[in-house]
Amino acid sequence: MTITSRDVARLAGVSQPTVSRALRGDARVSAATRERVTRAADALGYVPSEAGRSLVTRRTRRIGTVVTDLANPFYPHLVGPLHDELERHGYRMMMFAERSDSKVATERLLDGSLDGVVLMTSKIDSMLPAELTRRGLPYVFLNRESGDGRGDAAVVDNHLGGRLAADLVAGLGHRHIGGIFGPQDTTTGRERELGFRLALAEHGLAVQAGAVRHGPFDFAAGHALLAEVLAATPRPTAVFCGSDAIAIGALNAALGAGLRVPEDLTVIGFDDIPMASWEAFRLTTVSHDLVEMAAGAARLLIGRIETEEARDEGEGPRRVVSVPRLVERGTHAGPPR
Repeated sequence: MTITSRDVARLAGVSQPTVSRALRGDARVSAATRERVTRAADALGYVPSEAGRSLVTRRTRRIGTVVTDLANPFYPHLVGPLHDELERHGYRMMMFAERSDSKVATERLLDGSLDGVVLMTSKIDSMLPAELTRRGLPYVFLNRESGDGRGDAAVVDNHLGGRLAADLVAGLGHRHIGGIFGPQDTTTGRERELGFRLALAEHGLAVQAGAVRHGPFDFAAGHALLAEVLAATPRPTAVFCGSDAIAIGALNAALGAGLRVPEDLTVIGFDDIPMASWEAFRLTTVSHDLVEMAAGAARLLIGRIETEEARDEGEGPRRVVSVPRLVERGTHAGPPR
């Protein structure tokens, strides 16, 4: 037999609307009544219907998260804390592991089943943010931003992170420097590269001509592109990688080529994923707080959904920016003599 809110109301000695208000935490219900209703619901094994709630509140309590690169070891470390923060506020997370920001993905996000969307891997030219705005569905960027500065975002200061890597390389005395940067159609890739290049210029240095490559933020890119970077003449003695995944791929390629890291080649990553600290890698990298960045994105989105004032069209985009720091481990040294 299905237990309903009316059964709970009879056992608790209150009205059915009071049961609904009490179980969703309505402040108008006294603490004593809320406790009585909760005890009755627990005794009967009653589980509130999300469908019924959504008819009343016009909210589904579901958040869609769009990731196009779930195989990248970076993103699982964002998904966990994002899920936890959304759950803490009473929201469920639904994962959309799409290959691209396709029309199919857009239709699935806009079918009325979601209260908001987290965009984790959007490209600069993606039309999805504009479509979400047009349809009035709140969204937030996580670890990315739009090319035009629209939309709330929780990000790391990628520009500063690139500068930190450049300062280390220059301070070690390297003069022949290469880069395996991220995709040029993402704000993450562009800003890390720009910060690195500008800081090198302040030291009177530049990324070596012919020693620059761009690719996905993954192991395969680092492994495949390191050989091309090292083919430049003279051979670079330091390589800055746009992500830890790229850097670990590059480390494996260097090992396969018979190079010693850091004696023959300095390799620096970005993100400080847990794998970077493994003894097998001991990667020197630019670190930032992944947990706080993910939680910040959740809070920004929930604010847009729940606060009428925050949804005022006159309010500009809001940003939560994590400050990066350099973590020095075992993959950096001065240039070989």
